[in-house]
Amino acid sequence: MFNLKRTIANPKLWNKRNSQQSRRSPLFFPSIFLISLCFFFFFLTYTPIPNYMIFSTSLKTVNVALTHQYPHCETRFHGEKFLWYAPHSGFSNQLSEFKNAVLMASILNRTLIVPPILDHHAVALGSCPKFRVQSPKEIRISVLDHIIELLRSRRYVSMADIIDISSLLSSSLVRAIDFRVFVSLWCDLNVDLVCSDGLNAPPSLVESLKQCGSLLSGIDGNINQCLYAVDEDCRTTVWTYQNGVNGMLDSFQPDEQLMKRKKISYVRQRRDVYKTLGPGSKAESATVLAFGSLFTAPYKGSELYIDIQNAPADPRINALINKIEFLPFVPEIVNLGKQFATQTIKAPFLCAQLRLLDGQFKNHWKATFLGLRQKLDSLRQAGSQPIHIFVMTDLPQGNWTGSYLGDLAMDSANFKLYFLGENDLLVMNTAKKLALARHGLRFKSFPRSMDAVAKVEKHCFLDILPDVLLYIEETICSCASLGFVGTTGSTIAQSIEVMRKFGLCSSPIQTAFAL
Repeated sequence: MFNLKRTIANPKLWNKRNSQQSRRSPLFFPSIFLISLCFFFFFLTYTPIPNYMIFSTSLKTVNVALTHQYPHCETRFHGEKFLWYAPHSGFSNQLSEFKNAVLMASILNRTLIVPPILDHHAVALGSCPKFRVQSPKEIRISVLDHIIELLRSRRYVSMADIIDISSLLSSSLVRAIDFRVFVSLWCDLNVDLVCSDGLNAPPSLVESLKQCGSLLSGIDGNINQCLYAVDEDCRTTVWTYQNGVNGMLDSFQPDEQLMKRKKISYVRQRRDVYKTLGPGSKAESATVLAFGSLFTAPYKGSELYIDIQNAPADPRINALINKIEFLPFVPEIVNLGKQFATQTIKAPFLCAQLRLLDGQFKNHWKATFLGLRQKLDSLRQAGSQPIHIFVMTDLPQGNWTGSYLGDLAMDSANFKLYFLGENDLLVMNTAKKLALARHGLRFKSFPRSMDAVAKVEKHCFLDILPDVLLYIEETICSCASLGFVGTTGSTIAQSIEVMRKFGLCSSPIQTAFAL
């Protein structure tokens, strides 16, 4: 409101001020001009700061506080050392990274922190062949942010809820701890309360969880003996073990055209992970060793990031390499897949895995259908009809019309098609069984973790059933006695081929594990 009783300046004083202001310094106007010119050039050259840099900068003060808040984090586990990494992309890629994490943890004698399964492509790495990827720090931040989202929305499903790691743990080839349990102990947090309250969790508790995440992401790199953040990624490093000279150049390097076009100067070295991050290294004393992505794949005669095919002088690691080539799903999934093959299809069948909508595959329908057409032609010439086919595809049934799949569905005299949907009763019941089984909390880490496990098990329940359709479909395809036709380049097809190689369907019905 206006103050109607305010004192109005004396006209004489006003005139006096005006006369004083008129006698300005002769440098006044040149100074104004120079300041204006500086502002002009600032806005002309201004470049927006990426979000991750803003995030990192804002967390620098957080990490200073965290160093004082958790000064004894290196002693909380009485000498136990851990390995963390940042999974990403789809499930098949996440499983591949999990296997690499198991291998790295065993080589470095660290307990593996088992992550959750991330939403499909919630976090993307980028392209290693093009040397265009998120840095390890950036991807750790993205992953931990998504994990907090999974916890708060009660959608957290551990990798060990889906993949059976009981044989690894019972053989003492690797040690493991659930991410929720680890964070509860390491940062002295009530993660169980975050689970139970979900999106209504107290802001202070959520903030503490984010602070713990920032510590684990390695925003400021290494923090005392708490954490060692690995900054090497596929642009500069290929991790090896007992294979060649440590530090030698890898055979795959960026070509000159790429270096000029992208203005990059990366040099890829082959580095022994044990010599670089094991005993005697700077990383050895850290309670947590934090990698970024652990994804690798063959490329131009080399590997993109991890090239550990064998361990000539380490029989234990050799045994582990053989063991992790195939890690089965938990019994609930495997049993349902087998039962569907024997009790629903009830006949020899072909599996067709047709990826048609995602990424690069949506533009290659013709090539994808060609392989299936050729396989069916050969089966028609060789045997009786109709041919039973289990169809595994991302193309909704309502969109089959006009495609080769639609033609097969219409030709009921020659072909009988089977498929599953996420809302089918069999799939829903399996999801409920997994939600109750809680396999990811069943393995024993060490005595001090038992209380934290009990709290997480009591309060961290699921509001939404896990999506298990993919895992069931892969299992059914492993049982296809007439063969398998997969989509070229699909990691899902590669996973099914491995399952078929190891004869998953020929093994007897399993029982749930308990350790």
